[in-house]
Amino acid sequence: MSDADTARALGSGEVPVLGTPRLIAWLEAATVRAAAPFTGAGETTVGTAVRVRHLRAAHVGGRAEVTGRPPARTGARRLTFAVRAVDVEGLPVAEGEIDRVVVDRRRFLGQRT
Repeated sequence: MSDADTARALGSGEVPVLGTPRLIAWLEAATVRAAAPFTGAGETTVGTAVRVRHLRAAHVGGRAEVTGRPPARTGARRLTFAVRAVDVEGLPVAEGEIDRVVVDRRRFLGQRT
């Protein structure tokens, strides 16, 4: 984690520790990767809800490993991921859930086929 990832740099706080916006971005990126096997040709996923608790500070120079467990389907196109971030000592930094929905990319963007 670098200075650019801190709450101070991101405008989400005044201290030089991992900012929640960056943490959520990393967790969402993990869910995008984990969602890939659940999409077909021309499909992608979009985030629809984030329920994350930021449990402890991570300091500049530290590392956090983020994971998104394979999703539980909550509908034909809805996926719910359990997400987690842990520090190098294995202590939890964050945990929660992120929802994504499978969409047709062109239709979602309003493009004509």
